[in-house]
Amino acid sequence: MTVTEPAGIPIPAGEPQPAPGATPPRSPSPSRSPLIARAAAELVGTAALVAVVVGSGIQATKLTQDAALQLLANSTATVFGLGVLIALLGPVSGAHFNPAVTVAEWWTARRGGAGVNARELAVYVPSQVLGAIAGAILADAMFGEPLVKWSTHDRSAGNLLLGEVVATAGLILLVFGLVRTDRLRFAPVAVASYIGAAYWFTSSTSFANPAVTIGRAFTDTFAGIAPASVPGFVGMQLVGVVVGLALVAVIFMRGKPAAPAAPTA
Repeated sequence: MTVTEPAGIPIPAGEPQPAPGATPPRSPSPSRSPLIARAAAELVGTAALVAVVVGSGIQATKLTQDAALQLLANSTATVFGLGVLIALLGPVSGAHFNPAVTVAEWWTARRGGAGVNARELAVYVPSQVLGAIAGAILADAMFGEPLVKWSTHDRSAGNLLLGEVVATAGLILLVFGLVRTDRLRFAPVAVASYIGAAYWFTSSTSFANPAVTIGRAFTDTFAGIAPASVPGFVGMQLVGVVVGLALVAVIFMRGKPAAPAAPTA
């Protein structure tokens, strides 16, 4: 979700001024990367994110049997990895790495906001899913695990599904709240910090991402999720998108323009 800068720029003091009635100079419009470059950024970024999540989970289980330390290691690596990926690839594609974010942005664009169109949505989402699968396979390969082994980690309990609604709604509220308040420059730190915190305060350890959920089904390791649990998680993540967008609409409601002041005598 990139924010376009205004086309016009002020003329610094001391610079030649335009003649009366002349059009003031304008900075060139910011160019968007080609769609193929944005798709590649989404694929590579999602793959790297899943490789960080799965790889750090495998590493943690090799180093300690303490579940709390395993989760701490997993969440810490994810925070740093996600922050770096957003900072690096955000200027190219917006660094969604998440169909939930992409769908939410497409929806806001349909209603007059800035964001991806239907064609871009149809390219971003498959790129994210393919990237997530590739990232899980890559992590397994790095640690000598079977390249593809369906996870046996059942995550179908109702409380975990509720956790996914909360995690995803919070993520959407954060991202689009930053957009509404023109603070998207804080996204690398803010989004990574939120995901790191949500690892701990949600029962599901905050997948909050349909592509990552699908990718993690391909690895029977610490971060895996059983294929049978995937539809429930993805469904609740979509519910979280709706809840998150509703919260954005209420909390960041735009007020009416102030009425002009009455002239004084």
